Amino acid sequence: MGQENRWQLGLAGPRVSRMGLGLMGMSGVYGEADRNESIATIHAALDAGINLLDTGDFYGMGHNELLLGEALRGRRRDDAIISVKFGGLRAPSGEFLGQDGRPVAVKNFLSYSLQRLGVDYIDIYRPARLDPSVPIEETVGAMADMVKAGYVRYIGLSEVGADTVRRAQLVHPIADLQIEYSLMSRGIEAEILPMTRELGISITAYGVLSRGLLSGHWSQAPAAAGDIRGMLPRFQGANLEQNLGLVDALRKIADVRGVTAAQLSIAWVLSRGDTMIPLIGARRRDQLREAQRALQIELTPNDLAQIEAAIPSGAVAGTRYAAAQMAHLDSERSTR
Repeated sequence: MGQENRWQLGLAGPRVSRMGLGLMGMSGVYGEADRNESIATIHAALDAGINLLDTGDFYGMGHNELLLGEALRGRRRDDAIISVKFGGLRAPSGEFLGQDGRPVAVKNFLSYSLQRLGVDYIDIYRPARLDPSVPIEETVGAMADMVKAGYVRYIGLSEVGADTVRRAQLVHPIADLQIEYSLMSRGIEAEILPMTRELGISITAYGVLSRGLLSGHWSQAPAAAGDIRGMLPRFQGANLEQNLGLVDALRKIADVRGVTAAQLSIAWVLSRGDTMIPLIGARRRDQLREAQRALQIELTPNDLAQIEAAIPSGAVAGTRYAAAQMAHLDSERSTR
């Protein structure tokens, strides 16, 4: 995956690898992660030509950015396209307290991220969620000021609806919209995905394995301590039982192809077009290697039909997040 294999992110964004590496799981969200293995996984991704690295300033309350900064030490700055989400407010207990998108907060968050990462600029900067108390024009305007000042290269968005994206695009070109998309999360297909294609905005898709459900490695075992999946509706009770049944149907198709359910799931996301860049949440090198093999899978129309039959749109049981969190997702207002 060398320099010749790069995809344009949006009409005027950076050129990135066909898949990116999402780092959230390296900072305790799915239970304890091994620091050395996390850094080795980042290095393996870079060595394989994966240059899009996605983090958030609130992942582990700064831990994730410090980890990435350490992993990048001694590497050429141009080898990495660093994507940072900002604005998530957290208590010492880890509880989420909301989102801050005020212009003064944008600049404050950015200052701390630059310091933790040990870089002079961030490639793609984006609010993690919409702050309902601040017009998106004001938040993006402050980010645009940081582009002019040289601290940010490109502007992205995350988990916002079509109207919000259109308003933001009038202030400054948007490179990409980061949003959940997988065989089990297809809400963006109705309105958001067509809008991004119309405007020339890429999708960086996270949750392509539905937080591990589609990996084929999940079982009825309870989530480990500190693993947020234990609180997500799709991983609970009858919902989990139904969802694992969908994965079993997918696994049968994968077995015939000689691939894993995870690889088939990633290949399906890749098949949505060149403007769709999946973010792989690998915490270990073996997970990364498994995901990379999806790049070699070419799905035929018959393959796609079988996959659609195994996991029809809307067949998943349970919402992406608990009700209280779903209520704060601007993107869900466009997909209901």
